[in-house]
Amino acid sequence: MKPNKKSVYYLAQAAVIAAIYIVLTVSFAAISFGPVQFRISEALCVLPYFTPAAVPGVVIGCLLSNLLAGAMLPDVIFGTLATLIGAVGSYALRKNRWMVCIPPILSNALIIPFVLRYAYGSEDLIFYMMITVGIGEILAVGVLGGILMGALERYRSLLFRTAA
Repeated sequence: MKPNKKSVYYLAQAAVIAAIYIVLTVSFAAISFGPVQFRISEALCVLPYFTPAAVPGVVIGCLLSNLLAGAMLPDVIFGTLATLIGAVGSYALRKNRWMVCIPPILSNALIIPFVLRYAYGSEDLIFYMMITVGIGEILAVGVLGGILMGALERYRSLLFRTAA
């Protein structure tokens, strides 16, 4: 069976997004991991606003980033799950630009503190970690992601068109 142009284009978009996520996470590993983390790559979680290919793109990017960085297995599993929930939520809310940032912020703020506690033995209070992770997500997804959305909006039809 010969793949059609749409499926190849979709896979290429997802792969590029995953690659960018990995490069950003690994390049800034010092601030991408830990109890107070600021993953610049999380700004890409707004891309489901532009294309459904961003959902597997950011999820695979997160999974591979965690594996490459040597994250503990619960972090690989539940960190990736938090990104999946956030990306699917962003895609579901894509009709309202201002709501797109909320799912990744919430999913990470609610899930990652438990990962930090049970995978890495952080002794901080779960609620405290929800605040610190949430602040990092607000900055990465809300601020950087918002700037990214604004910058890409102008080129939306060029960058995120679907193959005919």
